[in-house]
Amino acid sequence: MGEKQKKGLIRIFSAAAIFIALLILEHTGALPFIFGNRWLSLACYLVPYLICGLPVIRKAFLGIKNRQLLDESFLMVIATAGAVATGENSEAVAVMLFYQVGEWFQDYAVGRSRRSIKDLMDIVPEFANLVRPDGTVETVDPDDVSVGDVLLIRPGERIPVDADVLTGESLISTAALTGESVPRAAGPGDTVVSGCINGDGSLTVKATKAFEDSTVSKILELVETAAEKKSKTERFITRFARYYTPVVVAAALFLALIPPLFLGDWRGWIYRACAFLVISCPCALVISVPLAFFGGIGAASRAGVLVKGSNFLELMADVDTVVSDKTGTLTKGNFRVTEVIPAERISAGELLRKAALAESMSTHPIARSIMQALAESDGAGTPDPGRVSGTENIPGQGLVATVDGRRVAVGSAELMKREGVEAFEEAADGAATVCFVAEDGRFLGTLLIRDEVKPEAARAIAAMKREGVKSTVMLTGDRKGVGEAVALELGVDRVHSGLLPQDKVAKVESMLDGLGGDGRRLVFIGDGINDAPVLTRADVGIAMGSMGSDAAIEAADIVIMDDDLRRIPAVMRIAKKTVRISKQNIVFALAVKTAVLILTALGLSNMWTAVFADVGVAVLCILNSMRLLAVKKTV
Repeated sequence: MGEKQKKGLIRIFSAAAIFIALLILEHTGALPFIFGNRWLSLACYLVPYLICGLPVIRKAFLGIKNRQLLDESFLMVIATAGAVATGENSEAVAVMLFYQVGEWFQDYAVGRSRRSIKDLMDIVPEFANLVRPDGTVETVDPDDVSVGDVLLIRPGERIPVDADVLTGESLISTAALTGESVPRAAGPGDTVVSGCINGDGSLTVKATKAFEDSTVSKILELVETAAEKKSKTERFITRFARYYTPVVVAAALFLALIPPLFLGDWRGWIYRACAFLVISCPCALVISVPLAFFGGIGAASRAGVLVKGSNFLELMADVDTVVSDKTGTLTKGNFRVTEVIPAERISAGELLRKAALAESMSTHPIARSIMQALAESDGAGTPDPGRVSGTENIPGQGLVATVDGRRVAVGSAELMKREGVEAFEEAADGAATVCFVAEDGRFLGTLLIRDEVKPEAARAIAAMKREGVKSTVMLTGDRKGVGEAVALELGVDRVHSGLLPQDKVAKVESMLDGLGGDGRRLVFIGDGINDAPVLTRADVGIAMGSMGSDAAIEAADIVIMDDDLRRIPAVMRIAKKTVRISKQNIVFALAVKTAVLILTALGLSNMWTAVFADVGVAVLCILNSMRLLAVKKTV
C-alpha cells in the first residue's frame, strides 16, 4: 500500500468515525439544540464532508477550469450540494464518503495490477563494470557500453547488456524477464541477457549488443507502449460513457424542473434528481473494464509473456487457427550434421571440408552446423575463408560459392537441378534436412542435418487445442519430408513445406480469408527476420523473445520471453478470463444502474440506493476485476 493510499484510508476512517458519531447523536436526540437547528446541523456534518470530500471538490473545480464539467467529481459535488439544499445533510456526507471508498478501492486495485509492471521496470541495470585493456575495471553507465567491450559481472549484480560469457561460471536468475524461478547455469560460450541477476560466481563477458538494443531496453519499450493500445471493449466503454453521462444529467435536470411545475413538491423532485446524478457516474464501467485488461496484461507478464496492448489480449480470447514457423519456433534451431554420405572418389572429411568452405561466409543455422561438424571431426582442419569468393545465396535452395576457383554448390535437390547436377539421390531419413554438395556440376555427396524438436512443443500444441484452437498449421521452407515428420511428431494438423518468405505471407492471407472475418482469429508464431512480414499480417503475431530476431520482436504483438511455447495456452486462458470478467462487469453495472434509475424516477428509491448503484457497483466490479491478480503462472 502506497503513501497516498495510506493517507486516503486515514481520511476515510476519520470522516467515517465523525459521521457515525453524528448519526448516533442525531437519532438518539442527545443534542436537540444542534440537530434541531438546520444551520448548526449543517455545520456539524460539513466537518466529515470536507475531511473526505476536499480532494473531490478540488478536482471538480479543476474540471470546471478545464471545461470538463461532466466528470464524476463535478457530478458528486452537485449531487451532494443538492442533498444539502433539500436538508438531507447525512445523505450528502454518506454519498461523498462512499464515493471516496470507491475511489480508494480503485487506486488500490490499479496499484496491485501495476505491481508486476513496476517490478519489470526495476530490471534496468544502473551500471556496468568495464574491463579496460590494461586490466583495470571502471564503473560506467550501461549506455556507454559498446559492442565488443569486455565487462565484469560480480555476484549479485544485474547484467547490463546482452553478452557472451568469456570466463567464469555462475547461476543466472531470469525471474524478472521470464517468470522462471529456477536459475540457469552460465559458463564460457553461453549467452546472457540484460536485466537478469548474476548468482554467486563472477563472470567476464563480451558485449554483443549496445544497451539500447539489448533485451531489457526492448522490454521497457514494449511495456511503455502497451497501455496506448486499447481493446475493442475498452474503446466501447469510453464512447458509451461519453454519451451516457450527458443523457443522464439531462434526465436529472428534467426531473428537477419539469414534474414540479405540474405536480408540485420541488424538494422531493430535486432529491430524486440528485439521486439521478449520483447514479449517472460511470465509474463502475470506466474503471473496472480497463482494470480487468490491465490486470490481464500484468498476469501475462508474471507468466513471462509481454503483451503489447490490451487489444491483442482481447484477440487471444478468440483464437481459431494457430500458424507457426518451424525452425527456432517448434524446433530448437540447433542444427547438427548427423551423417556424411560421400560419393565415390571422395572421403567424408574432404566432402565436409568443401561444404564448410562454401558455407564459411554464411550465417545461416545450417551453415553454422556444417562448420561445427568440421571443427569436431578428426583431422578435417579449419577452413580458410581466403579460399572462398563470389558467394551467392539462392533463397529456399542453398548457396553457391567459388572455392579454389571451382564452383561449389550446397543445398537442395532444386539447387542441384539448377546447377545441372544429375547423379544425386534422395536420402532415406525423411526427418532430416538434406544438403547435397556438388563441384563444377559433379555430385560429391550428401549431408544429413537434423534440428531437434522442442520437448515442450507437442504439449503446447495439445494445450492450445484444449483452449479452443480448431486448426494448427506449420509453415516451413524445408522440404516436404522434413516438415511432415515434424508435424506428425508434434500433432500439427497441416503443414506447408518449401515456402519462401513471400509464400508464407500468401498462405497466411489465404487462411485469413478463409476465416471470413466472423470473429475467429489467426495467430502466427515466429522468430526469424523472414517471419516479420507474417507476424505483422496475422491477427496476432507472437515472437520468441530469447532466440528471436530484433525484427521479429519488433513486428510481433506478443513476446514470449523464454521461448517456451507452453506460455501461449497460458496467455489464452488469461485472455478468456479477462474478457469474461470485463463482460460480467458491463452487464452487472448496466443492469443495476438501469433498474435504480427507473426506481428513482418513480420515487421508489432514495439516495442510499443511489450510492449502492454507483459506489457499491463500482467496488463490486473492481473486486471482480482484481480476481485477475490472483491468476497463477501456469505452464
